[in-house]
Amino acid sequence: MKNFDLTKEKSSILTQNVLESEDTISFQTEIPKQIQQAMKVFIDKHPNWDQYRLLQAAIAGFLMQNGITSRLITRLYIGNMFGSNSF
Repeated sequence: MKNFDLTKEKSSILTQNVLESEDTISFQTEIPKQIQQAMKVFIDKHPNWDQYRLLQAAIAGFLMQNGITSRLITRLYIGNMFGSNSF
């Protein structure tokens, strides 16, 4: 199982292409066990995904669906969801 303790680090290779190597901001939060288990199942089935990419895509998608209009957020979402290593 992958570590879900989010710590400060440089962007992943995919995200670096989208954010152009900017630093990321880390956070730590509690999530329900059912969500963590579903994330693990998804990541196990899709080895090109990791917890960071999944959370980035989920948060960006949520923001877009709720009216945030930012080219960077849109590019991050599309890059994570439909990039060359999507599935």
